[in-house]
Amino acid sequence: MDYNQFQWIREPKSYKINNDTIEITTKPHTDLWQRTYYHFQNDNAPVLQMEIEDDYFSFTVKTDFEDSHHRFDQCGLVMYLDSENWLKCSIEYENEIYQHLGSVVTNEGYSDWATTEIDANIKTMWYRLSRRVDDYRLECSSDGINFKQMRICHMHKGKGKIQFGIYACSPEDSSFKAVFSNMSIGECQWLAHDGQQPDSE
Repeated sequence: MDYNQFQWIREPKSYKINNDTIEITTKPHTDLWQRTYYHFQNDNAPVLQMEIEDDYFSFTVKTDFEDSHHRFDQCGLVMYLDSENWLKCSIEYENEIYQHLGSVVTNEGYSDWATTEIDANIKTMWYRLSRRVDDYRLECSSDGINFKQMRICHMHKGKGKIQFGIYACSPEDSSFKAVFSNMSIGECQWLAHDGQQPDSE
């Protein structure tokens, strides 16, 4: 991909953009979260995104977080529309035994968090974002070939021109290097639904 298409939201102090990789070194106390459960708000994670108007596409990226070591260290795929409307998927470090593979969808200022526990030895993961107008699917893969669905969601402000890309952050007192590679964008890999027909009005 042409990284010149990407622009920073909150440019990090330390990063490198090479021919085939992007490295971000996180700052402590950076995060993306809005209100839900404990009313905490944090909107200061660095985000690198591009714009697109296509109603149907898929975006894929590989993440390497070998350096993560502190609770909630994370890096992954993001679609950041504004401070109160965005989605992300990543692995969040928890401890030396397990991590949380999950996704957050934030609509109109409220975040959710859907997770599953995975082994702490996993240090790379692929993610894929697919768009069908204002509905989205997030997937993950350990090899970049076989993807598994993480969730399907609707974004209230997800029509028309959107922005998507990558992010990395350390919500607590930590810092680590996140490495992104193998970014690509192409035809939508989320096929039209061929099951139950919509209810008639």
